[in-house]
Amino acid sequence: MDLAERLGVDPGSLEDLEGTFRDDRFRGLPYRHLPDYASSLERGTAIVDHPDGDPEVVRGFPKVPRTLVLETGVPRQFEDGSVAVEEKLNGYNVRVAPIRRLGPVAFTRGGIACPFTTAKLRDWHGDELADLFADRPGAMVCGEVIGPENPYTTHDYPEVDSLAFRAFDVRDRETGDPLAVEERRALCSAHGLPQTPLLGTYDRDEAAGAVAEHVAELSVEGREGVVLKSADGRRQLKYTTSAANTDDLAYAFSVPFDYGRDFVFRRLVREAFHAVESGERGDELAARADRIGERILLPMVETIREVDAGGLAGERHTVRGEPAVVAELLAHLRGQGLRLEIQADCREGDERVVTFLKVMRSSTDRTQAYLEGKIVRE
Repeated sequence: MDLAERLGVDPGSLEDLEGTFRDDRFRGLPYRHLPDYASSLERGTAIVDHPDGDPEVVRGFPKVPRTLVLETGVPRQFEDGSVAVEEKLNGYNVRVAPIRRLGPVAFTRGGIACPFTTAKLRDWHGDELADLFADRPGAMVCGEVIGPENPYTTHDYPEVDSLAFRAFDVRDRETGDPLAVEERRALCSAHGLPQTPLLGTYDRDEAAGAVAEHVAELSVEGREGVVLKSADGRRQLKYTTSAANTDDLAYAFSVPFDYGRDFVFRRLVREAFHAVESGERGDELAARADRIGERILLPMVETIREVDAGGLAGERHTVRGEPAVVAELLAHLRGQGLRLEIQADCREGDERVVTFLKVMRSSTDRTQAYLEGKIVRE
């Protein structure tokens, strides 16, 4: 079976996409990954080329649509049957699949094989993953890596001290077809693989009301939101909390010249629709507006003051692990074109702990230029 047939795409379409794949290497093996969505393939689809055999495919994860209004969006997405509601966690999305000669490899959302995540997953769940892949050949495990010591995104969870993995899907690595929700949860549970919390399963007509209650509770706890799934796992829908929206705004405005207007505008739109659907007026609506205003202005002011004092704008991360693994991660990030400013580097027992700043060049340079009197032409 040729590659196009394995991917379920027209050979001409795959040929047209060849120039959009980016070449890379992982532990000596060449692979290609698709950094953007295409009409026929998901972003992050990776193809590992073996000199001694057929290439291996790790399918990208599909886009999950979002609703801005639960009452109308949920029944529109789910025509009938039950709807499973799982918590949406705030971390970074990875797909784990066994690769010949290498064992389990973790691919990020953009299809990049991450040495740090691969090493961590083997350390945490190597036996569980091996057993699951032996049980389900051809599968890939999709999940979220969460916790404060995270090289890509940072968000605190009280139940996670450093870093942890939570599975939220199991799919065919070539076709991308998902397991049914109940089957997937049973499979991961049987092999001891931790999963995202299941908040409940509801009839389609009662799901919107139940989700609204869950979202309100999650927002108070500062958590991200929910993903709704049909019983067969093929239809999904996401909805984020107000806390997640405002956290995103605070982050974007801490590096204001590196995130586009679309990023900010989408989150403001979510908040506006959330306020309307929640029936907020008067003091309640004013409190939301105050909250949003603070999350926009204060991080930007803090960044301007930091740059004015000679500092840099950027994302601060702390990671820990075996010294060789941390060194490989830092080299990997720099290899992606990122500028890293090491702010702390120490040993705790056998582990190396590094705090670094991913420098945001545009926000740093433009803020400095405006502080020095550069004229703004609008």
